[in-house]
Amino acid sequence: MPQPRRQQVHVNGPLTNISIAYTQDASNFIADKVFPIVPVPKQSDVFFTYDRTDFFRIDTKKRAPGTESAGSGYNMSTDSYFCDVFALHKDVDDQLRANADSPISLDRDATEFITLDTMLNREQEWVNAFFTTSTWTGSLTAGDITPGNLWDTVAGTPIDDIAEQMNSVAEKTGKRINTMVMGPEVWKEFKEHPDVLDRIKYGATPGAPAIATKQAAASLLELDNIYVPEATRNTAAEGATGTYDFFYGKSALLLHVPPNPGLLVPSAGYTFSWTGLGGNNFGTAVTKMRAELLKCDRIEIENAFDQKQVGADLGVYFSAVVS
Repeated sequence: MPQPRRQQVHVNGPLTNISIAYTQDASNFIADKVFPIVPVPKQSDVFFTYDRTDFFRIDTKKRAPGTESAGSGYNMSTDSYFCDVFALHKDVDDQLRANADSPISLDRDATEFITLDTMLNREQEWVNAFFTTSTWTGSLTAGDITPGNLWDTVAGTPIDDIAEQMNSVAEKTGKRINTMVMGPEVWKEFKEHPDVLDRIKYGATPGAPAIATKQAAASLLELDNIYVPEATRNTAAEGATGTYDFFYGKSALLLHVPPNPGLLVPSAGYTFSWTGLGGNNFGTAVTKMRAELLKCDRIEIENAFDQKQVGADLGVYFSAVVS
């Protein structure tokens, strides 16, 4: 046997230039992208709303010589927001830190861990409130839409279905749908649908076949943004075998959202972020504090926001558009 042996000249130790952790890219998440963010200094307040029916009614009349002009007016009301505070911490034990090998950084890892958890929570809050049935009223039926022919069939007409509901919102509100959210399973079928590929094929060449990118699809549908969020979650309890699924299922959502919030600016929704707590426009704060009794450092994250629907008629929900 050759001497010395392999085990005698090398003792296995941890690599310092690589480690494996299943984190998720920020691009997977859209809860902080779809609705414009409104930074607010207080946890709760009110904002003014104007009656749409008054602004769309025509009261202008012909004016005869020597008479007053026709008079009119509009009604106002208020709505409110309340920024709930969501929080999570991870303790870093002194003994564990003292015994950790390089390249482990327990403080860094704890910060990454709790930050991802709050992003998952924020996404779940958005999905549960807005990417769901019986929420939006902008469609022709004032309710949810399920196409007669699903979009993963040759008989499906996704482009016409979308255009029809976009016109419905424009007719009701005077605002153009400019944003669409599709679950990954919907996007998979939409981008391969013959109707879609047929509309974009004229830019194709033998070496570059027609591919429905999100940018090409947005241009085709006359939208500013198409979001295909790929955030995924584990719904199993700690210690159990993981059960994973996309937040966004086999549905799609059309919305009108302005690029920025402002006075007299309607939107399907706004995200109110409490700057007074987080000190930034996202209402988020990460702090490190000493827990001397436990002989550890506590790394904590707080997130204070209210994702609020303010224009139900500026959205259309397509329920179960693929099989």
